[in-house]
Amino acid sequence: MNPQFWWFVSRASGIVAWLFLTAAVLWGIVLSTKLFPQRRRPAWLLDLHRALGALTVVSVAIHLGALVADNFVHFSAADLFIPFASDWKTWPTAAGVIGFWGLVLVEGTSLMMKRLPRRAWRSIHLTSYLTFVVSSLHGTFAGTDVSNRLYVATSIVTTVMLVAAVTYRVITRPAIRQRNDRVGQTHSVV
Repeated sequence: MNPQFWWFVSRASGIVAWLFLTAAVLWGIVLSTKLFPQRRRPAWLLDLHRALGALTVVSVAIHLGALVADNFVHFSAADLFIPFASDWKTWPTAAGVIGFWGLVLVEGTSLMMKRLPRRAWRSIHLTSYLTFVVSSLHGTFAGTDVSNRLYVATSIVTTVMLVAAVTYRVITRPAIRQRNDRVGQTHSVV
């Protein structure tokens, strides 16, 4: 086996996890706009959002497993799960740990959504934006592909798409709230 196998797996799974996270956040924003009114929205659209979140979790698990298996940098459980515990690229690694816990929080509460007050779930779900930001910082400053043109181009394009989607969401939010109030709905999806 190539001695760098686990390093390649950790890089690839980290990038794939970030892409799935980006897609999940983007799709969540799109679902919350008037493009897909809730009463006419097919169930598979929400299922796709949930699947993207689940694929993010699986990719992050592979990323963490590959980091443990890699011989170049030895990560302990504390390094992987406690921010600022790692001596290797301390703050970028801490950003990844914070992103991991943000993902756990968003995915965990989404699985328990029907048992949580809607307002509490929504507030927690909004941390997905912070999770995207810290995960992006982690990939940029802890990752080794920052000089790869394809990686940089993909990062720029996806970040611009996300900023545009958030901007659209913020601009159309008052219209969505007014429309929901007219049809008797008191809440909207993130």
